[in-house]
This record gives sequence, structure tokens and C-alpha cells, in this order.
Amino acid sequence: MIPRTLPLVRRWESLLVVLLVAFIVLGSSLSPFFLSGSNFSDLTSNLMEKAIMALPLALIIIAGEIDLSVESMLGLSSALLGFTYALGWPLWLDIPLVLIVGATGGLLNGLLVTRAGLPSLVVTLGTLALYRGLASVVLGPRSVSGWPEWFTNFGFNDVPGTLIPWPALVFAVLALAFLFVLHRTWIGRQIYAIGKNKEAARYAGIDVARMKTALFILSGVLSALAGVILTARFSSARADNGQGFVLDVVTSVLLGGVNIFGGEGTIVGVVLAIFVIGVLRNGLTLADVSPDTQSVAVGALLILSVAGPTLVRRISAARPRRQLTKPVSNS
Repeated sequence: MIPRTLPLVRRWESLLVVLLVAFIVLGSSLSPFFLSGSNFSDLTSNLMEKAIMALPLALIIIAGEIDLSVESMLGLSSALLGFTYALGWPLWLDIPLVLIVGATGGLLNGLLVTRAGLPSLVVTLGTLALYRGLASVVLGPRSVSGWPEWFTNFGFNDVPGTLIPWPALVFAVLALAFLFVLHRTWIGRQIYAIGKNKEAARYAGIDVARMKTALFILSGVLSALAGVILTARFSSARADNGQGFVLDVVTSVLLGGVNIFGGEGTIVGVVLAIFVIGVLRNGLTLADVSPDTQSVAVGALLILSVAGPTLVRRISAARPRRQLTKPVSNS
């Protein structure tokens, strides 16, 4: 199953590398500060929350579902972290509590999809609004600041002696873990099988409902973790933290070559796509391009991410047919 799609995947990942290089060249032409080390450090730091949320979303889409509530879970976790910290609770207690809330939110999504039989698009659109509303109820319009120095240093400082932000190390460890699990373990094989044909996977003995529920729980936990990191980086907890992130997160996954219909995709492609979008946004920001115009560019990439792989698949499928129908010479 996986080997058959490998040539296509490699071609798409190669295209992403070319696209990344092209955007780096574009960024360097738009601003003389683009190629500086400090800018790349800032660029990477600004990507990490979206990148962390994109990893479990990739698995969910490969399994044939989607989770649009990730940005609201990030906002809810930030609001809850600020609320409990303002009450005087220690962070060693606040952070696990926030992660548990993330897991609970993911469990709710998973149960509504797998047990109630509701479409994940509808469910997570609903919880997108629900979790953002809960964040506003928990914290209201105020923000919470005055965090411990070690916490804020983790959010926006680099590893000593390098230009690598601390959150990038978290993402790197997670990305390697997801890469191994998806492409080298039975869990990954089951996720691909579910995305290809969930009924066939069920007849093969795979507990489809349990696997999908586990993926939604994982998405909730990592969205909550992204909320903790964003709070540390901004040194501020707000109910509207992460608003608008879902466009970049979904685009990163689909641009990375994950099939919107499930069954195909790689972590390498998703990581490449994350940096493609990050480099594009960073270059446009340095050129004083408005966020609205940047969203137009990301929206165009989202369309490309859906239409591009489909076109490549059709071309690849047409080649064998052309060879079979080619007239045989008598000479």
C-alpha cells in the first residue's frame, strides 16, 4: 500500500524543496534582513505552535478525518493556563491540567465522530466555536502576564550558543517520533489502512473507532501544548491566542502531500510545507505586506495543495494506460 505511493510522494516532496528555495530567494529580494540569522531564528520561533499542531492533524487526515478545532483548543489552553496562574497555582500543576483539558477536548471530538457517527468536519467546526467560547468565558477580555523568567525564556530564547529556539527542539523531537511511528510501526500501517478503506480495515481486525479516537485525543493534547508554548513566547495568556492559525495548519498538512481523502501522506512532506508557508509569510511581512494579503497567498497554496497532488496522480495513472494503448510496430 505505502510503497505504491512512494514515487509520487517523493516527487511532491522534491517540488516542495524547490518551492522552499524559490520563496527563500523571493524573501531575500524583498528585504536585506531576510537572510540574517536572527530573522531565521524568529521565523522558526513563529512557526512552532502551528508546526506542533500540524503533526497530529496529518495523522487524522491520513485516517480520513479532519480536526478544525486545533486553534480554539490552543486558545482555551492559554486562557486556562492564565486563569489558574492568576489564582496563584504553580505552573508545575497548571501545565498538566491544561494538557488534561486538551485530551478531554480531543476525546469529545473523537467520541462524537466514532460513537455518534457525526462527520468530523461538522463536529470540529462546532468545537472550534465551543472551545473559543469557553476560553472567553474562562478569561474574558483580560490578559495575564507576569510569568516566571524560566517560562518566558523557554518561549522566546534560543538554545545557548545557537540560533535554535527552545520550542524548535520540542518540535524536532515530536516530528522524529511521528516520523518513526507513522512510517515504521504497526500503528502507522493501521492509520494508512483506515484512510484507504475503513471498512476493509475493520474486517482486517483493526479497531477503527479506537484508533481515530486516540488520534483526536493526541491532537487535543498537542494543541494544548502549543497553547502553553505560545503563552510563554508572548509572555501573555489571552482567550484569543492562536486565532486564525487553523488556515496555516491545514494548509501545511495538505500542501505537504497528505491526501484530503485519506490514506496517503508523509511527515517529511508536512515539515517541508510548514517551512514553505513560514518562509513565505516572513518574506511578505518584511516587505510590509498586510496580513490579509498574506492570507490570500496562503489560500492559494491551500488550493494548490488539494489540486496539485490530484493532478499528479492523474498524470501518473494515465501513463500506464497510454503505454498499453500504444500501437505495436510490426517491423
